[in-house]
Amino acid sequence: MEKRLGIIGIIIKDRNKAANTVNSILSDHSDMIVGRMGLPFKERGVNIIDLIIEATTDEVGALTGKLGMLDGVRVKSLLV
Repeated sequence: MEKRLGIIGIIIKDRNKAANTVNSILSDHSDMIVGRMGLPFKERGVNIIDLIIEATTDEVGALTGKLGMLDGVRVKSLLV
């Protein structure tokens, strides 16, 4: 399967509850991550992680599926 370039946006509503699990999942899939940026958005009470990835659609689905099942975590992806 062909690897594609993409972006994954992750919004974490409760950092204390989900951050460790999110980081563990990202570490498990680190081979597909080209770049990462994290921003606390205090005015909204959320934390945002943006990922630049190079992966197959199956790999992206595995990562976003695991993250999307976490309570208080929203995930969106875009592949080109």
